Amino acid sequence: MVRWAVFCCALVPLVLVAFGTSLGGAGGAALGLASVTAACRLLLRRAERGLRAEGAGGGAAGGRRRD
Repeated sequence: MVRWAVFCCALVPLVLVAFGTSLGGAGGAALGLASVTAACRLLLRRAERGLRAEGAGGGAAGGRRRD
């Protein structure tokens, strides 16, 4: 998934420049996409760590809570 994100972060500015957007605008778009990609990656890793910790902590079978 991260490879596709990097590919898109590189491809989008090239397409924008090809269709007449200024280099500054394309650079801003690239920075915006890169920051959103980095934030999503960080949140995904935190969620995965939380799921692993929950599973190792002896949670209920199947990940369901019984009240």
